[in-house]
Amino acid sequence: MGMKIGVMVESFRCDFVTGVKKAAALGISGIQKYATSGEINWSESQIKEALDIVKSNGLVFSALCGDFGHGFTDESKNADLVEKSKRVVDLAKKLECNVVTTHIGVVPAEENKTKEIMRKACRELAVYADSVEAAFAVETGPETAELLGDFLDSLGAMGVRVNFDPANLVMVVGDNPVTAVDRLKKYIVHTHAKDGKKLDNGGYIELPLGQGDVNFDTYLPALKNAGFDGFLTIEREVGDTPEKDIGLAVDFLREKIAKYSL
Repeated sequence: MGMKIGVMVESFRCDFVTGVKKAAALGISGIQKYATSGEINWSESQIKEALDIVKSNGLVFSALCGDFGHGFTDESKNADLVEKSKRVVDLAKKLECNVVTTHIGVVPAEENKTKEIMRKACRELAVYADSVEAAFAVETGPETAELLGDFLDSLGAMGVRVNFDPANLVMVVGDNPVTAVDRLKKYIVHTHAKDGKKLDNGGYIELPLGQGDVNFDTYLPALKNAGFDGFLTIEREVGDTPEKDIGLAVDFLREKIAKYSL
């Protein structure tokens, strides 16, 4: 089957229908959409309409984004956030998709109360996702792959997996995407195609694909060797010309897919 190219439809910075048409015009396979601003309350007819728009343009949903911006570090909010997250999974299934990406908060290195609060919430999500044959995919970046892998190993269920974002690992924690893929390979169900670099002042900058510190010539073959054949979903969160940048990213990924028989 091979790897497929997708795009975060919000990266076009326009309405949903226009974004889907722009994605289709690039000849790619899928889109990812945010589902955190009321989509979980969509009626059956709204769900059908969204699915029809995507399918009639020759696309599929690669994933939904169920990131409510808080993570699961605050016990007082978790009951509500876990319930909302489950509803995003239900919506994903109706949209013929089984991946919901999210951020869970920064996993502490040491065992402490925060880590146990996060583990309890993630375990509940993992069990639920397993029960409906779906996955919550935690985005890499706030902690090293080793630390995230150890945390996921401790959940005792496979429903919480990984949305692999190589740029976040490079920009935020200075991790190596190739060794990170090896550590997390059994969990990777979706990826974000993004690039960037860590700055000397401790900050970071997102850059167009191929212009940052993600070595796609080693990272993408590592993904293939790990058995991944899902979506490389372009996410472009900065810059004045998103449509142009997304087009360049599609060309960049196509070249790599052909070069390495991905």
